[in-house]
Amino acid sequence: SERGSLVARFPSCFLKISTMLSSSLARSISKAPRALPTSLHRFFSADTATFDLTGSFETYQLDTQPNNEITTSKDELMNMFETMYTMRRMEITCDNEYKARNIRGFCHLYDGQEAVATGIDAALTKEDSWITSYRCHCVALIRGGTVEKVVGELFGGLEGYSRGKGGSMHFYNKDWNFYGGQGIVGAQVPVGTGLAFANKYNAKPGEPMNVAVACYGDGAANQGQVWEAANMASLWKLPMIFCIENNHYGMGTSIDRHSSHSDYYKMGNHIPGIRIDGMNVLAVKEGMRFVKEYCSSGNGPMYVEMMTYRYHGHSMSDPGTTYRNREEIAFTRSTRDPLEFVKKTMIEAGFADPEELKETEKRIRKSVQKAVLKAK
Repeated sequence: SERGSLVARFPSCFLKISTMLSSSLARSISKAPRALPTSLHRFFSADTATFDLTGSFETYQLDTQPNNEITTSKDELMNMFETMYTMRRMEITCDNEYKARNIRGFCHLYDGQEAVATGIDAALTKEDSWITSYRCHCVALIRGGTVEKVVGELFGGLEGYSRGKGGSMHFYNKDWNFYGGQGIVGAQVPVGTGLAFANKYNAKPGEPMNVAVACYGDGAANQGQVWEAANMASLWKLPMIFCIENNHYGMGTSIDRHSSHSDYYKMGNHIPGIRIDGMNVLAVKEGMRFVKEYCSSGNGPMYVEMMTYRYHGHSMSDPGTTYRNREEIAFTRSTRDPLEFVKKTMIEAGFADPEELKETEKRIRKSVQKAVLKAK
């Protein structure tokens, strides 16, 4: 069984930790798509390698699925690592600035979920539309932003991403077809469906359509507006991707307590779906490549469930330890951290050594600190 395979991979720690995990997270981990160890790869050259993604995907109402292998280069993996580490440092810095009262109001951090945004972006083009929830700092960064502009927006500065008018939940960049974060739970989904309608309307006959992606959390998955949007997307065969970032908690409520159906990729009824290991950036990229190809070809929408995890609480007002314990967070960090996955992959492929990655981390930390000081 999948749970059995997980125990086999972590025999010394799973039995000790499993009693400390919430029941919903323990079950979610046991059934989450999971790639085989990264040591199972074959090399093509010194700068290119192919990695095994077997176990990273589960499909619903589909006759095909993503490839179980992905070929990538040293440069692409290093770029992914640098992007994800910049996201991590930026969000940790936002945590510190919020506690210092330099950032006010609502603030929802993304650390732990970096592989989702990075992998999605790697599969999309600038012409594809993207809209997300209020947990939007890192998507704004990857869609044409800089640390200085993102943090400057949180400080309320004129040079911020939205000229200081949006704040943490309302980033926007039309040049990159990024339509921002939405402050209302689930509100981005019907807007995203409208973007998919526009993409189909503007598509050239006989050519693949640009897709629209609406990301939302498991806590928003049962919103009525989601069902209405899915119905229209299916009726009109829109190039719409309903992307659920399942981080296991809707605010402080576990998925077992807030949803009677927690296989979110199956929630579209006759709309096909796929569940992806959202802690593996290579799996996210390949999975979203497959999804985009399906939706852009006139087949209609698809549900995508990213199995991921957030390290911070729901927002800065939530310590994140009243409904889960610190051992659960530490267990996820030690076994599934998306940054550690990329680092291990690069080292085992011979693309980088630990010292090189440490130097890269130091450089990024200094760069983030410099950008924050400039934003102030």
